[in-house]
Amino acid sequence: MNADAKKTVLRMIPYGIYVLTADDGAGNIAAATVNWVTQSAFAPPLVVVAVKTDSGAYKTVTAAKTFALNMLGKEQKGVAFTFFKPTTVADGKLSGQPYRKGTTGAPILSDAPGAIECKVTAVVEQGDHHIVVGEVIEAHLQKPPAGRPDAAILEMKDLGDNVFYGG
Repeated sequence: MNADAKKTVLRMIPYGIYVLTADDGAGNIAAATVNWVTQSAFAPPLVVVAVKTDSGAYKTVTAAKTFALNMLGKEQKGVAFTFFKPTTVADGKLSGQPYRKGTTGAPILSDAPGAIECKVTAVVEQGDHHIVVGEVIEAHLQKPPAGRPDAAILEMKDLGDNVFYGG
C-alpha cells in the first residue's frame, strides 16, 4: 500500500471537533479533544468515539462508565487546542474553562453550544484507539443553532491547514 496515498485518502473523511469529558468519582477528571465520533443508532440513541488507549481520558471513561461529548462552536478553536494537552482542575475550572457536573457527573463545558451525556455500553478493543460505545442518556443545548445544526460545530478543517488527525 502506498503510505502517502493512504494518509491522504483517510484525511478526506470530515471530522467534527468535540471535547470528551469524564469523572470517575474517585478524584480523576479527564477531558480531551476528540474527532473520531459518529452516531451509530437511533433507538436507543448510540454514539461511538475512538479514544487513545494510553490517554488519561480512556482510563477515566472506562472507570466511570459514563462520559460527555461537548460540541464546540466554530469560534471555539482555542478550546479545542486547550484540550490537546493534559487536563488541569483549578478554581472550579477545567483547564481554564468553566464547567458544571452533568446528570452522570461528567463535566459539561459551560460555553459549549451543546453536549450529550452517555452511559458506556461497550468497548471495542482494537488498535491504538479503542471504540467506546455510549448510549445517550441526556442532552444539553445552550440555544438552538441558526440554520443546520451540523453547520454550527467546529470541524478539523477549521483548525488550519497543518492540523490533521488520522491517516
